Amino acid sequence: FSVCKCNFIFLSSGTGSNILSALQDLFWLLKSKVEKQLQIISVLQWVLTFLIMGIACTLILMYILCTDCWAIAALYLAWLVFDWNTPKKGGRRSQWVRNWAIWRYFRDYFPIRLVKTHNLLTTRNYIFGYHPHGIMGLGAFCNFSTEATGISQKFPGIRPYLATLAGNFRMPILRDYLMSGGICPVNRDSIDYILSKNGSGNAIIIVVGGAAESLNCTPGKNSVTLKNRKGFVKLALRHGADLVPVYSFGENEVYKQVIFEEGSWGRWVQKKFQKHIGFAPCIFHGRGLFSSNTWGLLPYSKPITTVVGEPITIPKIDNPSQKEVDFYHSIYVDSLIKLFEKYKSKFGLPETEVLEVN
Repeated sequence: FSVCKCNFIFLSSGTGSNILSALQDLFWLLKSKVEKQLQIISVLQWVLTFLIMGIACTLILMYILCTDCWAIAALYLAWLVFDWNTPKKGGRRSQWVRNWAIWRYFRDYFPIRLVKTHNLLTTRNYIFGYHPHGIMGLGAFCNFSTEATGISQKFPGIRPYLATLAGNFRMPILRDYLMSGGICPVNRDSIDYILSKNGSGNAIIIVVGGAAESLNCTPGKNSVTLKNRKGFVKLALRHGADLVPVYSFGENEVYKQVIFEEGSWGRWVQKKFQKHIGFAPCIFHGRGLFSSNTWGLLPYSKPITTVVGEPITIPKIDNPSQKEVDFYHSIYVDSLIKLFEKYKSKFGLPETEVLEVN
């Protein structure tokens, strides 16, 4: 009887252990699937924000004005008039929004990583030159407009301001959403205010290549539009703000784009849009919502690693000459190339890869 009892206890404990192990495996499998879905949702909401939120909110506001709830829209419009210049004065960032859990799921979808190479002094102001633009600048947004990759811990005392098209701040609701993340207009008034009237420890992130660069971004290509982009250097000299080269490995890998050749009708249309509206329409695609083998608006889940380089000390010159601008611009270009060369092999590129500077 004792032997049978021992065998029964042994079998029972073994069976129980197997069941517990199976339940644990099932739990982790379900948790993994839920996390993956949350990652997809987090990225999808940002893509839709980037593409349609501004227009959608404008249309909804116009519709509400024509209904019995018109007073709500009227109150918001009155607030909009009162608050119109806030984006030009550093905006209205919210640490609560920047620390939303949704941004951590956004980060993990790719994943996105921020690499620090040097300390930044809180007694100085900075202009970060971000390269390349990509289709949507996903690395720039995640690293500098949220706390998902720990920018405040890696650069304590530094306040990042990601600069984007000023037209976005004329869109109701969208403007407030962007400002909550520390995003500001990429115009002279806004940058002058942050660098001269907002103390020290400010870092303005400018995607230097802009719309022109986005037209040439495609997987496998490392190319930046920089040779004739010198306005950011002039701003740095006028304010004595140090220049910091930043390169995002993988930014061009997350979307596939139809590239129109120079002189084609497609490129002509893109340049007209760029000249008159400020952005260039791109024909691109990522993966589908339910399958990576179908086309859709979701970016491909490719790693994006953003490397923040060594700051270049810039003197304060109220009216810099073209020669001075050219001199510091050349230093910046050399620093960006050196940054690319130093880290390219660490993040999946062959040693033969060369950064193309246009």
